[in-house]
Amino acid sequence: MRRLRALRGSAIATLSAAGIAVSATAVSAGPVLIELFTSQGCSSCPPADAYLGELVERDDVVALSLPVDYWNYLGWEDTFGKAAHSDRQRAYAEERGDGMVYTPQMVVNGRWHVVGSDRAAVENAIAAAEDLPSVDIAINRDDEGLRVEIPAAVDGDQNWGTVWLVMFDDAETVDIGRGENAGRTVTYHHIVLEMNRLTMWRGDAMSIELPMMELHDLGADGCAVLLQQDGSDGLPGPIIGAAVYEYDN
Repeated sequence: MRRLRALRGSAIATLSAAGIAVSATAVSAGPVLIELFTSQGCSSCPPADAYLGELVERDDVVALSLPVDYWNYLGWEDTFGKAAHSDRQRAYAEERGDGMVYTPQMVVNGRWHVVGSDRAAVENAIAAAEDLPSVDIAINRDDEGLRVEIPAAVDGDQNWGTVWLVMFDDAETVDIGRGENAGRTVTYHHIVLEMNRLTMWRGDAMSIELPMMELHDLGADGCAVLLQQDGSDGLPGPIIGAAVYEYDN
């Protein structure tokens, strides 16, 4: 694997399709997934972190924050940073073939990347994603917990993917003591705690039960369910469905 470039604060939004077609199923446009790769050690990130706080309130978006760990050497260890997040960001860059790894970076539906504080670029990417068909995942509460419903595909040849369960912390405020953001207080939203592969989807209607007791035991405030196609060599490909649920108790 070639070495990926680490950049901060500048990138070009690439709004061309990733080349993996998703046929129209019995679905309409579902929410668009926004993954913000951010760091407490990056002085360019707070505006993007604040913007993500606005995006999480929108019904047409599933917004997640994935703090990375590769800026820790600058003097402040990110309290939420995970190597798994850095690995996911690098894997996206490898799949796209552009090697663009930087903060703040928003990856939109697994297809395009934009500077996370560039609102116009983010909105353009969201609009581009909404023009593509998506799978309308539903998450509903029942007596036992959460029930995830994924509809059947019309064309099974193009409809397949991995179902991911993403656990997140709703919001946390951090007083940053050192590094580029020393002295700043920043609030982070929908902070990813862990991602678990649930199952594969091969185009058939699917129902998945998530026991509430087990979900609460993980200490999260909510979860998202993602349907993601694999790219080349098992790298993460396009997101073709996303849904979010915040626990009320």
